[in-house]
Amino acid sequence: MILSDKRILEEIDKGTIIIEPFKPECLGTNSYDVHLGKYLATYKDRVLDAKAHNTIEHFEIPKDGFVLQPGTLYLGVTVEYTETHGHVPFLEGKSSTGRLGIDIHATAGKGDVGFCNTWTLEISCVQPVKIYAGMPIGQLIYFVVEGNIEKMYNTKDNAKYNNKTTRPVESMMWKNKF
Repeated sequence: MILSDKRILEEIDKGTIIIEPFKPECLGTNSYDVHLGKYLATYKDRVLDAKAHNTIEHFEIPKDGFVLQPGTLYLGVTVEYTETHGHVPFLEGKSSTGRLGIDIHATAGKGDVGFCNTWTLEISCVQPVKIYAGMPIGQLIYFVVEGNIEKMYNTKDNAKYNNKTTRPVESMMWKNKF
């Protein structure tokens, strides 16, 4: 089940969902709109290695916008910091974002119960498109969890994305054993 607007508000009141900053006008019928933060990042190397720590360069989106180029992976970040303590959060692009040819995640649209952070976005585009800090970029949808959670994401020793950030975070695949 997906939570309705009323149910999202109830969970916020209970403290099981936290969205900061929270703006009532961003609450949809069954989702919450999130916005693009002011920082983007790109990988320093053109060829990435899944076993290596691929480093990124952060930059701030200028006030007059930034043109994304096809063939480049950009890492972005949401303005909103979220915590989800009893539901599975999913981040999806808004239809208006998709209609500009912008994808906001390659594969990482699902969060874990206990995820507490901003969301790093894996942004790509099909043609050049100008974006702006603060623009609506996606929507969070919350699903009910069936059964008890044994270990919340924010309490796992091996959780790779627990450090609170306002900037995009690079892949931590290199920390996996394979």
